[in-house]
Amino acid sequence: MTRISAAFLPLTDSAVLIAAREKGFAAEQDIALDLIRSESWATLRDRLVYGQVQAAHMLAPLAIAVTLGLSQHPAALSAPFKLSVNGNVFVMGTAFAAALDPDIARRIGDPIATAHDFAGAIGLYRRKPVIGIVHRFSCHALLLRYWLGYAGIDPDRDLVLRVLPPSLMGAALEAGEIDGFIAGEPWSTVAVQAGLAEIVMVGARVWQRGVEKVLAMRTGWMEDNAEVVDRLLLALDRAAAWCDDPAHHGELAELLSRPDYVGRPPEAILPTLTGRLVARPGDASVEVPATILFHREAVGFPWRSHALWIYSQLVRWGMAEPSPEAERQAADVFRSDIYRRALAGTGAPMPGASLKVEGALSEPMGVGSHSAGLVLGPDRFFDGRVFDPADIDGYLAAFRR
Repeated sequence: MTRISAAFLPLTDSAVLIAAREKGFAAEQDIALDLIRSESWATLRDRLVYGQVQAAHMLAPLAIAVTLGLSQHPAALSAPFKLSVNGNVFVMGTAFAAALDPDIARRIGDPIATAHDFAGAIGLYRRKPVIGIVHRFSCHALLLRYWLGYAGIDPDRDLVLRVLPPSLMGAALEAGEIDGFIAGEPWSTVAVQAGLAEIVMVGARVWQRGVEKVLAMRTGWMEDNAEVVDRLLLALDRAAAWCDDPAHHGELAELLSRPDYVGRPPEAILPTLTGRLVARPGDASVEVPATILFHREAVGFPWRSHALWIYSQLVRWGMAEPSPEAERQAADVFRSDIYRRALAGTGAPMPGASLKVEGALSEPMGVGSHSAGLVLGPDRFFDGRVFDPADIDGYLAAFRR
């Protein structure tokens, strides 16, 4: 049996790795999967870069940033599998949230109006709001910037962004060290259930089917262990299908609630899985379809256009210098070729292309694939923009007009 160590953070979107181990999908592929819990993304990054683990549940932008040499320890990383899309929630303390639309369903359902409300509330606040983010190079931070930028907010001028591990966000909010935070679930739900915060924005309403966590590996190790990688991806694909089945959500929440995994009660984990979020203490739940997805619509497929959207935002916000080489390196982190190799012959719906125009689908649509039955869900950005990976310069120029 092949032993593989994988690092993860205590988050709902670690579910696929946990299910692969606990439900036997890894063992079926003759893999002994050891899961190493980390509390911060910096620690997880270092464990992967320095070879303490072979794989990691990683922020998609962090994998790209490490490869581009933007993070502390440069290394060539590859992501042959996406572990989830969506799953982020932005909350603010109840005092700040009182200045926003009191109709929670409308607040969540209309991110354009809420972005403008948020901008107005900043002007009324006693100081620059301090917002917790889990890492500079995270989809959480990039989505927050994208959303607030629409309303004319410059996060580097109008806010203080403070990096904290997701599991410590609630304590920091309670202590008054931050005024709100954006993090992967269940930590926003935990803060709401504790009476500390209200939901302001849900990532799934800013970018439907937005990229989130990936399975990251050191590129050299991945290429030297092709047969092992293929078996691991087969196990993860089966685990992802199990996680996405509503019939398993109760059991999955129980698995994740164990102290060595997420360590929070099932009732804090289930809302994200079911898409019924409690947005304000004591309120009824709000329906947010596709709050998090693990498998359907070929979620696991690493679209190179997702990687290039991340690259575009790193350039937009001055975190990366644009160049043809950096653009190529960023796209190459997402290894759709490895995904295709591993799942070939399984009958899994497989996109026929590796890039697509992001934000163009407002309704589910059948697309060309190497097997029948692939339907992609809506992938709209809240502001109606589309991202064409063939015209990154034009896309970025539109933000400067």
